[in-house]
Amino acid sequence: MVWKPHRSVEECNRIIVAPGSLHELETRVIRGSVQRVYKNLWPSLRVFWLAVCKLHEDKIYIVYEEERFTYKQMLEKSMKAAAVLANSYNVRKGDRVAICSRNCIEYLVAFWACHLIGAVTVMVNAWLPTNLLEFCITYTDSKVLFLDAERANILEQTIAKVVEHNAITAVLVFCVHEGKEAWQGMSSWSEILDRNDGIATNNILQETCAILPEDNATIYFTSGTTGRPKGVLSTQRQYLTNVFNALVAPMRNTLRKGEDLDQSVPDEPQKGFLISVPFFHVTGTTSQALTATFRGMKIVLIRKWNVQEAIRLIKSENVSIAGGVPSMVIELVDMGGISLDSLNFGGAPSSVLLEQKVKKTLPNTILSQGYGMTETNSIAVSFCGADCKLRPSSTGLATPVNDLLIMDPQTLKEVPVGNMGEVWIRGVNVMQGYWKDPEATVQAITTDGWLRSGDLGCIDEEGFLFIKDRLKDVIIRGGENIDSVSVENAIYAHPAVHEVGAISVPDDTLGELVAAVASLKPNCGKVTEDEVISVARNLLPRFAVPVMVILQTEPLEHTPSGKIIKTRLRALAREMWQKRNGRRRAHNKAKL
Repeated sequence: MVWKPHRSVEECNRIIVAPGSLHELETRVIRGSVQRVYKNLWPSLRVFWLAVCKLHEDKIYIVYEEERFTYKQMLEKSMKAAAVLANSYNVRKGDRVAICSRNCIEYLVAFWACHLIGAVTVMVNAWLPTNLLEFCITYTDSKVLFLDAERANILEQTIAKVVEHNAITAVLVFCVHEGKEAWQGMSSWSEILDRNDGIATNNILQETCAILPEDNATIYFTSGTTGRPKGVLSTQRQYLTNVFNALVAPMRNTLRKGEDLDQSVPDEPQKGFLISVPFFHVTGTTSQALTATFRGMKIVLIRKWNVQEAIRLIKSENVSIAGGVPSMVIELVDMGGISLDSLNFGGAPSSVLLEQKVKKTLPNTILSQGYGMTETNSIAVSFCGADCKLRPSSTGLATPVNDLLIMDPQTLKEVPVGNMGEVWIRGVNVMQGYWKDPEATVQAITTDGWLRSGDLGCIDEEGFLFIKDRLKDVIIRGGENIDSVSVENAIYAHPAVHEVGAISVPDDTLGELVAAVASLKPNCGKVTEDEVISVARNLLPRFAVPVMVILQTEPLEHTPSGKIIKTRLRALAREMWQKRNGRRRAHNKAKL
């Protein structure tokens, strides 16, 4: 039996944003643009952090390996760190403070310390190569730089040059016990905190730090797969809006099932939120850490993604929400043996088979998906539960503060409902702009505030968005536009395929042909290219069937946001295709 919603999308939206509700809307003019905003949103990250710590002070805030701290303890830690930053390093409102580290407790202490005094956190992608790490740090004119031990090792030889030509006054290393404990030109953050053990912190609470909703808050970086990363600058309001946006999908799911939102919360043990996405990605902080913080949940960190360790933590820490990119979710589902309220994913399109796997292995778990960009501070579109089951290839509905358009990238005209085009997004959560890059900002955002996503998609009659591809990844075979997601979904139908990226290879006659690179699941036995192509052939039109599928046992490489890096797949596929064609031509020549 096909599930039918008890309420329409429009009715659910009206209830969610009704007067007196948490998500009540109001209209504001922000930098000359009329925007729908959340009336009850906190004015700043400082106010948000102080409020949640007061509300949940005795609950466990964070767990990492052998350490665990309450909300009250984390507030005290962040207040001390804020006092040291202000008094010892003269960090003031608007100053940039860069953090370049893997996930750890000290990362969030530094993050909240910065926002207590109005500093702008620069979230540097710790996975970048050395030259791009240096670029991100210096380009943002950061006053203080936080590193973990691994990044300290990487940057030690060049940090003197970086500091000499920039505004950096201190390079502070946390988690020093995991490294050699001393680095030239750097200081141990824990030792500095110890030396300031008696520092006054009350003034951090007492000061009326005038941080306004339109003040700068954060700089994150784009993935930089096609050049230097761009710094995405967002205000307090733009950044915090995602806390409310992240709540919309489960609220809408409750209403679509015919239930009411004012359900009482049962008195039960504190639940955990397993975070495996890096904090330097917006999903890791705005959609996961801040959502967990708002709800008074326990943040559970994992050093490095390992499905067995994730399952151990889920069981031992009463984790009710987990997730990440689709590949992580698939691993959890394949293992089974766990109980979760929700599995969340985003960052990359999922296989249509994922919902079926979740239903079979974790029948009581709600699947939740979000779509957005660094430039939208994470979620602009989302859904979960029954709607996910009805439309497994969709990414959901726009949030109450976001609008969507599907535009023809050539004519720049809106296309009819159901037709494909570039996804444009407008809303109060869209970034202020790219840091010190007005030309790139103008290219990305129209004069009336529409963000060009670069994604190819369509919208159905009810407003559900379907992402088909990146515009630059569309394969054009003899005039036929083929979206790579459809090809990938067909290949995922083979049970041994773990991940796949569809790309093109050149052809003298048709211009491009469809090809793919797939990683196989461990211990899947012998799998041949022909049988994978045969499975795909049953699900695709003839022109979209791949001419080549490269199978490998090693995982595909990803950006920090979970997207498969296709530039290297293209190079690999083209090299393999040329070799095969060379052998074919040599064989044909020998026959002559």
